[in-house]
Amino acid sequence: MATQLYNGYIAAAGPALFREGNSCGSCFEVRCQDERLCKKEGVKVIVTDNSRTNQTGFVLSKEAFIALGHDGMAHDLMQHRNLDVEFRRRTPCEYNKNLSIRVEERSRKPGHLTIKFLYQGGQTDIMAVEVAQVGSVVWQYMSQRVGPIWSTPRAPLGPLRFRLVVTGGYDGKWVWTEEEVLPADWKIGELYDAKVQIKDIAQESCCPDNSYRERWI
Repeated sequence: MATQLYNGYIAAAGPALFREGNSCGSCFEVRCQDERLCKKEGVKVIVTDNSRTNQTGFVLSKEAFIALGHDGMAHDLMQHRNLDVEFRRRTPCEYNKNLSIRVEERSRKPGHLTIKFLYQGGQTDIMAVEVAQVGSVVWQYMSQRVGPIWSTPRAPLGPLRFRLVVTGGYDGKWVWTEEEVLPADWKIGELYDAKVQIKDIAQESCCPDNSYRERWI
């Protein structure tokens, strides 16, 4: 699944950038500092894992690593085990898809439900998740396991809908799925369309035209 995102431009981030899983699914712009080898504009990657080492900021997939370079420089790039890079934090993720929910392997019917959010766009964090049976106003809070993975041991029966608290910068808002997302006979490993899109951009400055863009680090 991960290799299908951003044409395989994925990365594992070091602990400081991974933020205990909260950066899983976030996008960063990365470029190397060797102008002979690498393009000035760099490459946008999506974080899918923790590199579990403080020795490097990112471990890039082969596709993303090669994309750092000028045309025809793939062979030269691959001779390097490490490159000095700089990056922009949390650039907007752009998908041509709705937010989707994958039922994870930890799920057990009837009530134990673990889900993973995919195609979460913009510069956003999901801060809270609740689930309810379609037609019901009784919501069950879900706990965050790590990053985009949430679970509850008391999921309602029947077709399910969700509501989320999403933050983009400082402010949070509720995002509702107004109709059925998971059918009553949901299946482990299946991907379900939430029929909403999240595109919020973090407001991190006072620029009136929102032209602010974070510098390279």
